[in-house]
Amino acid sequence: MNHEPIKMHQSSEDYLEAILMITKEKGTCRSVDVANKLGFRKSSVSVAMAKLAAEGFIEKKDSGELFLTEKGLAISTDILERHEFFMNWLMDMGVEESVAYEDACCMEHAMSADSFRKIKEFVKGK
Repeated sequence: MNHEPIKMHQSSEDYLEAILMITKEKGTCRSVDVANKLGFRKSSVSVAMAKLAAEGFIEKKDSGELFLTEKGLAISTDILERHEFFMNWLMDMGVEESVAYEDACCMEHAMSADSFRKIKEFVKGK
């Protein structure tokens, strides 16, 4: 996506990214799935999910399923694209997968949409 992401905390972006990844993997997502993926307590995730729902990034159904809103999907898609790009780029340079994963987690949050676009264009141009 080419828009400047909404400014939000890294932890909120991580939650949205996790919901997107889990939904892609399993077809559905619940708070317990997010807790397991991120290694957090379910109670902490429940508080975060309530906040994300209040801010309009997700919807939580009575069944407990979590769904990204249009706004949440846009942000999580941007973050996941950045993560996958940086992880693959680092691994292409010979960085070990586990290190590339952790570094990509930091890099995905650290730069503007413009800088990311320019880096992506530069790398793909080579």
